[in-house]
Amino acid sequence: MRIYLDHAATTPVRPEVVKAMAAVYEGGPYNPSSLHAEGRRAKALLDDARDAVARELGAARKEIVFTGSGTEADNVAIVGVAHALRARGRHILSTSVEHHAVLHTLDALVAEDFEVTRLAVDEDGVVDPRAFAAALRPDTILASVMYANNEIGTIQPIAELARIAHERGVLIHTDAVQAPSYLPLSVDELGVDLLAIAAHKFYGPKGVGMLYVRTGTPIEPILHGGSQEFGLRPGTEDVAGIVGLATALHLSSREREASGARLRSLRDALEDGLRLRVPGTIGIARRGPRLPHIASVAFSGIDADALLMRLDLDGLAVSAGSACTSGILEPSHVIAALGVAPPLARGVIRFSLGRSTTPDEIERTLDIVSRAAASLRAPASV
Repeated sequence: MRIYLDHAATTPVRPEVVKAMAAVYEGGPYNPSSLHAEGRRAKALLDDARDAVARELGAARKEIVFTGSGTEADNVAIVGVAHALRARGRHILSTSVEHHAVLHTLDALVAEDFEVTRLAVDEDGVVDPRAFAAALRPDTILASVMYANNEIGTIQPIAELARIAHERGVLIHTDAVQAPSYLPLSVDELGVDLLAIAAHKFYGPKGVGMLYVRTGTPIEPILHGGSQEFGLRPGTEDVAGIVGLATALHLSSREREASGARLRSLRDALEDGLRLRVPGTIGIARRGPRLPHIASVAFSGIDADALLMRLDLDGLAVSAGSACTSGILEPSHVIAALGVAPPLARGVIRFSLGRSTTPDEIERTLDIVSRAAASLRAPASV
């Protein structure tokens, strides 16, 4: 049996979510913008899902905007606010460890004559609030800092950063895609103005995301068409997918504490076992606050790509970092930002556990990795 330890890349859809989505599909292919009875039925499902998501975030219904992905939600938030406020300022503050959905969006704004400051992080990937405050300028209009990192699991002090930003009149957006299964999402406690998630990261369907937009936040649409999603995301909504997102979010929130404790124990056992059984194992970003299911590990003297291929052949699915960077030979920008030396950075593997992970799988993983590492380090026969 194969072992799947790449839940930070994507998660399997829960049976309860499949059942909820199937009920929508069985009800008929109806458009929630239509005024007839079938359309009103679809609209009621959409409204119920929006209310359910709003409750999980402590938000109002009109502050929930459904999108096609977390990437789209990040784009709508960052570009939409930048365009709405460009007459006031063109400076945006972010970090060096953001997901490419944010990094590349900021690059596109630089091409529009916006200026972006990317804050450095410490060796555990955490932003210093004092450095954040010092980087804010009179022309800063937006700060974008991810809630939890997808490669190393580092949790940022979002509430503190939001307080600092608001004291200076700056809006704050957070990419919270990795957070729903493990961290609280109360937007008032976090203090954020915009927050993005993606259903497939917490056992929901792919192709659906959500953006929270605090009431009164200046934002312009980046797509044009109909008036769906309060004019911010035109296009006919995927009602079944949105119902799936709402169902998955509710279940993840209900199980958050117990799931986090269980996975933290398994992750710690994995990290401890790797250090004991695989010489040259170095844990990455282990000292700061981090998600309970991600273990980023460097194997000294081993190329991550070679190890990944060997592990895959041996029945273990893991990653060298973000799934969005697969096929790129250069070390991850996140690992580089931590100051990890390039030779060691090329040997970093991300293990990310999930609901299906068992103690037996952790033991089997230790066996597989230790054998693979020993094989790759063995001198070639002449």
